[in-house]
Amino acid sequence: MKITSLLILAFLFSFSKDHNKNVEKQFIYKGRLEVINKDHVKLIGSASSITFNFSGNECALYLKSEDSYEHHNYISLELDGKYMGRIKIEKGETKTYPIEISEKSKAHQLTIYKATEAANGVVSFLGTTAKIINQKTKKSNPKKIEFIGNSITCGMGNDTQEIPCGTGEWYDQHNAYWAYGPILSRSLNVDFLLSSVSGIGMYRNWNDENIEESIMPDVYENLYLNKENPKPYDFNFKPDIISICLGTNDLSEGDGKKARLPFNEEKYINNYINFIKMIYQHHPKVQIALLTSPMVSGEKNKILVNCLNKIIASFENDKKHKKIALFEYQPMIPKGCGYHPDIEDHKIMAAQLEPFFKKLIHEK
Repeated sequence: MKITSLLILAFLFSFSKDHNKNVEKQFIYKGRLEVINKDHVKLIGSASSITFNFSGNECALYLKSEDSYEHHNYISLELDGKYMGRIKIEKGETKTYPIEISEKSKAHQLTIYKATEAANGVVSFLGTTAKIINQKTKKSNPKKIEFIGNSITCGMGNDTQEIPCGTGEWYDQHNAYWAYGPILSRSLNVDFLLSSVSGIGMYRNWNDENIEESIMPDVYENLYLNKENPKPYDFNFKPDIISICLGTNDLSEGDGKKARLPFNEEKYINNYINFIKMIYQHHPKVQIALLTSPMVSGEKNKILVNCLNKIIASFENDKKHKKIALFEYQPMIPKGCGYHPDIEDHKIMAAQLEPFFKKLIHEK
């Protein structure tokens, strides 16, 4: 009896291990998300994604938009390496979303990206009707870049093809798939992670002096990038490079109605330095790159560049970590909603960044 029981336990353990390996081969998860099980994954952060291969030419997704109140969300789809557009995930109960497959093939690969951001709640993936097949094992792991930022990094206001600016909800033009980070990453063939929140800053936000709203240093270590759901982020994504693009909101004038103090250079620099030190605690070998803002120009841009140079100078004697790099965007008049870059602007931004990041990658 004891021998039989041991054999059964050994078989179940072996099956469990093989089953888990098969699940890992079937689904690839990237970005800030929470895996409940293979048929329940919560897409949290901008451009968080699920990739799977399937056979045949039929596929539908079970998806649900979830938040503290009912509202819609968006996902972007990539089928067999081709962008297929956004899908609106309606509020309410789980719904079925059929995927149109025009090219007949024995096998397909589908990637579901969250087009909206963490502040919009989660998009829950609750399974698919497709016949899943295992992923092919890649020979080598690509380099990895994490993009930390605000609405620009989220891709806010960039997709105006279906819903014009000034109409619908504030997030109806979100499309993180076409934000500069994912565009650049696809061009460089690297894995990426977006840790971004619209309106957020390093020491204050677009319209708040860090009184009612959290700033990036407050929420970065939380999976959901907020204080309402303080589930810790596991930092399993090990980036070779971390890009930080924060300062637009610290330098902003707000809505012009709410009381706004003058820009506090000392607070901005001190918070930025401490934030970098926090990053080093999680990723001691990472290369950090600081970015200026395509939405900041003139005298404010001079202030921003001066601050970033002072931040870099404060690490001049740091021998434990790689020298911090600085990238300055060329002047731009954004054509998206709310003075944000549109998709074409993001492509220009990514093209500007490519030589800079390519050099950093080759130095690794």
